[in-house]
Amino acid sequence: MPVPEPQHGAEAAAEASHGADLTLLVIEDDPAGTFTVPELPAAAGTRVRIRTARNLTEAGRLLTDDVDCVLLDLALPTGSETRASGAGNAEEADGLAALQHVLRIAPRHAVLALTAQDDTELAAAAVRVGAQDYLFRDELDGRLLSRAIRYAVERKRADVAQRRLTESALRAQENARLERGLLPTPLLEGSDLRFAARYRPGRSRALLGGDFYDTVRTPDGTVHVMIGDVCGHGPDEAALGVELRIAWRALTLAGLCGDELLSTLQQVLEHERESEEIFATLCTVDIAPDGRRAGLCLAGHPAPLIARPGRAAHLLPYEDGGPALGLLPRARWPRRQVDLGGSWSLMMYTDGLIEGRVSESGTQRLGQDGMVAMINRQLAQGLTGEDLLEAAVAQVRELNGGELTDDVAVLLLDRDEEHVHRRFPNGGRGRGIPRPRPGSALPMAP
Repeated sequence: MPVPEPQHGAEAAAEASHGADLTLLVIEDDPAGTFTVPELPAAAGTRVRIRTARNLTEAGRLLTDDVDCVLLDLALPTGSETRASGAGNAEEADGLAALQHVLRIAPRHAVLALTAQDDTELAAAAVRVGAQDYLFRDELDGRLLSRAIRYAVERKRADVAQRRLTESALRAQENARLERGLLPTPLLEGSDLRFAARYRPGRSRALLGGDFYDTVRTPDGTVHVMIGDVCGHGPDEAALGVELRIAWRALTLAGLCGDELLSTLQQVLEHERESEEIFATLCTVDIAPDGRRAGLCLAGHPAPLIARPGRAAHLLPYEDGGPALGLLPRARWPRRQVDLGGSWSLMMYTDGLIEGRVSESGTQRLGQDGMVAMINRQLAQGLTGEDLLEAAVAQVRELNGGELTDDVAVLLLDRDEEHVHRRFPNGGRGRGIPRPRPGSALPMAP
């Protein structure tokens, strides 16, 4: 039976399967000629083919990818320069040095150590160093060697699988720590607004997708909030989303707003994207220090939803929006002023929330109208804050008949005017929040 092609080069030893031929490399040098490899019986149709090397140099040449197991005679003489430090005597030092050399040149092969029956300490030391098992030279027969070879190959296979699993788990932990560190931390200290968010990436086992959001409060008391979506939801899109979010925060803290900010973000996108086909939608809202007015900019993004006490939730105006970032080189994004009122809830979201299907087998999607109706039903049930967002995402998944394939980001800002007056009876003086003069208005961005 021919030896199958190795799947991963030298990892063929770890991938040997039952019923396939095995190749054994014997490394021994017996000047007296008293050692011979016993005849190996075929077990379950498996044959063991033997190669012999008289020294480590020759073994290195014969150690090809189709070798499954190495049988090393620990009595093999080695030079003093290769002896293992800390060994109890010269013979043990030579034996372990030879074994360590073999383990270095054959890290993915099964290795059996061969030693004299009265040298049990050396045999045990060989296993501690890395051999899969040991055999006594005086008791060696074909059946014992055949069984030991198969055991060693399977044990090495299990060791390799466990190592891969451990490495995969460590990489997953590192990726999770990295992605978790890239998620935003809202900067709202000193604000009377309450913030909640839900984020669900479309990629399996990921914490970060192409959706992104952020919220910061600038020294003048204005609260800036943003949500965006890079087309696609792979790791490259996730990385670009992080870059845009960080750039938005830096530009906002530097004082940019409206069209000037979005034009600069478009330049960042154009420089960082991998192809000209990549674009990103964006929605920005800047809420005045008094919490009653806001400026709205839309770049190809769904309009936010606002809910006020005693009134049905509805979408903010979206007729004056501009194109998505990265589509038109000299685009403009007008900033529209919106009256929020005293008490309100503002929900911003990405299209992953509205593009899910409304039935498992149907083609109709939820859409913005369906989302507004769903949120109104949940508000009528008394849901607010985290509970409202959790219920919204859960119901969208339920309507879709399972997990959503696109990233979903949704955030909620709330303001309760009665709570603000109870907490800050002086209207916010002393909190670093400037009080607007009667009749004053937010400046309009160009």
